[in-house]
Amino acid sequence: MIITIRPEASSEERAHLMTLLCRVTESRAPIASTRTAEREVIALDGALIDTQVQQLLLQQPAVAEVLPLKTPYQLVSRSFQTTNTRILIGADHTCDTVTVGEASASPVIMAGPCAVESREQLLKTAHAVKAAGANVLRGGAFKPRTSPYQFQGLGVEGLKLLAEAREQTGLPVVTEVMETEMVDMVAEYADVFQIGARNVQNYALLRAVGKHPSKHPVLLKRGLSSTVEEWLLAAEYIMAAGNPNVILCERGIRSYDPKTRNVLDLTCVPLLQEMTHLPVVVDPSHATGRRELVPTMARASIAAGAQGLIIETHCDPSVALCDGRQSIEPETLTRIIREAKALAHLLHENELVQVA
Repeated sequence: MIITIRPEASSEERAHLMTLLCRVTESRAPIASTRTAEREVIALDGALIDTQVQQLLLQQPAVAEVLPLKTPYQLVSRSFQTTNTRILIGADHTCDTVTVGEASASPVIMAGPCAVESREQLLKTAHAVKAAGANVLRGGAFKPRTSPYQFQGLGVEGLKLLAEAREQTGLPVVTEVMETEMVDMVAEYADVFQIGARNVQNYALLRAVGKHPSKHPVLLKRGLSSTVEEWLLAAEYIMAAGNPNVILCERGIRSYDPKTRNVLDLTCVPLLQEMTHLPVVVDPSHATGRRELVPTMARASIAAGAQGLIIETHCDPSVALCDGRQSIEPETLTRIIREAKALAHLLHENELVQVA
């Protein structure tokens, strides 16, 4: 259930509403208001509120509207917001800006190395992806690895190098945050929080990026075995904590077949666009694990309606310290971006994509 607060409601009227909600729900659910791009709302489990209580809520001076929703997720639901959410990237630092979710024929491209390895490697790659046409620089300063003996990233030094790369190229930066204690630090250097597949159900971390005052956009990757509903509920955690700027990223789900790293579930792209107003991008690098498959799956992602791509790019993948097998070279990125824009333009011109 979504309760919309009247903008002109007084503090006394708001306090009275909160007291009433605590009483009728018997405090079985946390109650707090959150501000979306359009309004201030309170999201509750609709099962806690019967029809009689709904009518009582509508009589409260602080309440503008009560919207009963049957889905377990509320704020991310297309029923709650029928128009697509548009998220501005790069507004908090001196750099270029780009909007994800815009009704345009130009998909947003996030590209860069899996991991920040050195100053020389990062700056060379950053300039190369900028020249190729990328809008956002990706790069891991902290790397969650399956083995404790694998390269884990440069840490804080990597964040500083990403900030330097932004200063030189003008590209906003997306990088992964792995722990709640890292959120402030990553917010200082990055423009977008990335929540990786391993942390999609780390609810403390989801709340932390949701509550952070920067309101940096959050790139929320799908978990290795997450259902679409579980993924949307992870997004709900972030939005319920106060951050409406969530970007969903399909990066493949685990399968029994070792020929590819994961299985790219492109059916989820149009499905999500029916279920949610949040923008959807695709990561064909992690989905396939094989650089020769990335261009084809990038095209397929755009054809399915993805509003952007995130692609691992390295100037010399053969010496990459992390995921070199799935990293493409800048020349290939140039071709992918050219093809993605042409395909998106074709779909847009023929009204074959959702533009709400």
